[in-house]
Amino acid sequence: MDQIASEIRSLVEHVKEVKSEEKILEDLQQKSGNQFPDSDYHLQDRKNWMNGLNPQRIPINKIIWPGTHDSATNEIGIPGITRPFAQCQSLSIYDQLVLGTRVIDIRVQEDRRVCHGILLSYSIDIVINDIKKFLSETTSEIIILEIRTEFGHQDPPEFDKYLIDQLSEFLIHQDDQVFEKTVAELLPKRIICVWKPSKSPPPNSGDPLWSSAYLKDNWIDSDLPWTKFQSNMKYLGEQPPASTRKFFYRVENTVTPQANNPDVFVKSVTFRIHPYARLFISQCSKDCRDRLQIFSTDFIDEDFVDACVGFTFAKLEGNA
Repeated sequence: MDQIASEIRSLVEHVKEVKSEEKILEDLQQKSGNQFPDSDYHLQDRKNWMNGLNPQRIPINKIIWPGTHDSATNEIGIPGITRPFAQCQSLSIYDQLVLGTRVIDIRVQEDRRVCHGILLSYSIDIVINDIKKFLSETTSEIIILEIRTEFGHQDPPEFDKYLIDQLSEFLIHQDDQVFEKTVAELLPKRIICVWKPSKSPPPNSGDPLWSSAYLKDNWIDSDLPWTKFQSNMKYLGEQPPASTRKFFYRVENTVTPQANNPDVFVKSVTFRIHPYARLFISQCSKDCRDRLQIFSTDFIDEDFVDACVGFTFAKLEGNA
């Protein structure tokens, strides 16, 4: 009985802590607002936004890349039963790309099926076909495709060969010089594919696939929104400027459900921090505007994409 009472008190205290941290973000937003250079920028054509900003003008290292976290979880698990515990996106990969997403985060397991933890979704073939469909309908958009073996699983056999066979005509080979080029200088190649195996040999310099060293981030496992917001800002501030580094750095505007806390549904926990993406960009524009590069989220929407592309436009125009 004492243990149960102790657990209940702990849950109550945690709920209070969550509410307190949400209040901090609300107050900061009211005080400082969501304004940053070109924060009022709205895309007319999200499907072709790189073309709209002119591929000849966009250096790879000045793009703020809108991305999705656990991108292929729109059909994960069983609807209404296990899905709410693992679903991080409601749109298909194709629909995310049309919306403006340009960084895709895919987790796979031994049988080439998408997964999130122990829950499974569709075959990786569906992801690849969605990407190919989008690329067939556009001519100027570059995608960063990260595929990793999910923690606790084994690498799919010969998966690197599979990716190269499926995407060879689109792949931008691993090369440090890519970071200094414009989108136009990379076209007609369209995909920077980062392959992160669990135990298989990683890609080598010059390979069609890129190694994990080229896509970095810092992750804290917390459902506290202000804690995550501060952590994101701290780690981002420790990175070298995007114009000088030879890797992509990702910030994720996400928090993570905790098994010992009352709310374990991804969507409801996500919306503790989801509304503050523009606030984060606003803070970056003051403190580390030359460091923000990939900005990812759960349940991506049009406003998130507009915010990222608006800041990209500001950097191109020299306003940020």
